[in-house]
Amino acid sequence: MEEQLAGSGGHPDDRLVTLYRTWDRGGAGTMLTGHVMVDRSAVAQPADVILDATSDLEPFRAWAAAAEASSFWMQINHPGRVVQRDTGSRALAPSAVPVNVGSLSKLFPVPTPMTAEEIHDTVERFAVTAALAERAGFAGVQIHAAHGYLLAQFLSPLVNKRTDRWGGSLRNRARMLLDVVAAVRARVSPGFGIAVKLNSADFQRGGFDLEDAHHVIEWLSDGVDFVELSGGSVESLATAGSPADNRTLEREAYFLELAGELVESASVPLMLTGGIRRARVAEEVMARGFSLVGVATALAQRPDAPLSWLAGEDGEVTAVRSALRSRSLRAAAVQASVTSRLRDISRGRSGRPLPPVAALVVDQYRRSRARRRYRRERPA
Repeated sequence: MEEQLAGSGGHPDDRLVTLYRTWDRGGAGTMLTGHVMVDRSAVAQPADVILDATSDLEPFRAWAAAAEASSFWMQINHPGRVVQRDTGSRALAPSAVPVNVGSLSKLFPVPTPMTAEEIHDTVERFAVTAALAERAGFAGVQIHAAHGYLLAQFLSPLVNKRTDRWGGSLRNRARMLLDVVAAVRARVSPGFGIAVKLNSADFQRGGFDLEDAHHVIEWLSDGVDFVELSGGSVESLATAGSPADNRTLEREAYFLELAGELVESASVPLMLTGGIRRARVAEEVMARGFSLVGVATALAQRPDAPLSWLAGEDGEVTAVRSALRSRSLRAAAVQASVTSRLRDISRGRSGRPLPPVAALVVDQYRRSRARRRYRRERPA
């Protein structure tokens, strides 16, 4: 989940504590935060949480303490080129390949290809953030290498056009991710958890695919505790049911058939996420050999869904839908509706989420306020 609930300075505040305490009490076994930025000069959204060497750890300690029954992990991320122009964030990428989302492409600046020094600096930032997360009291970190963010950009042959040691072969394209995992492992204690979020496929012709995922999972197997499988990116909205390669996805457990092919050969526990909203579907995922099931959107609408499922109820959570014609706007509206629900839970409110179009209008207003604050606070 990208909660977009950061307070001043990118710190978590009482809203995030309330949100995750609610989920903890709702029966979740393991909780993963929405992505936390490792570099405050580059954020995916202006209200994203940021944890770096300049952060005050006390708000993060309060956030970690929200979990009493569940294991609480922090997802850490760098957006790379997926930063909107109006934030003033640095758009970095392996190569100068701009984001292509049709008429909305102008929202994203052309990224600057990263130098070797910037790559090493970013690897170090992941390690610093992980060490700080451990000091704050989190049980582990999940390194985000999916959904078209920076580490996924290095993995993608469509975005990574480099000819040096970080480009070309899959092993070279995976080098930055593997270096991040190694740097984090060297910086944290042996009992601290490390996971990776990885696409089962990018759902773009010529992009990162199932065979690539198979190899990367094997390379990760000695360094991580589990790998979460998802799919798509801002260019291929697979999690919204609109993959760019026009592949047909299931309405529930979107990636089960594809990612299920990876379970038999994987030597590390796998987690599946994407559109799982009923107990029987979660059980089907487990029966296919997955060790963990991600149900973030279901929890956004019904925070106590795990308790009802464990009590034997199927407890279907209705999917949020939008009739907007533009697939990019449709996905944004659905996400805004879910985000509005997160805001309600974070304030202890119950009730139905805003309809998607209304939620998108409100979300843009809130984002503009957060953008102004971020631009005031970001490094020069």
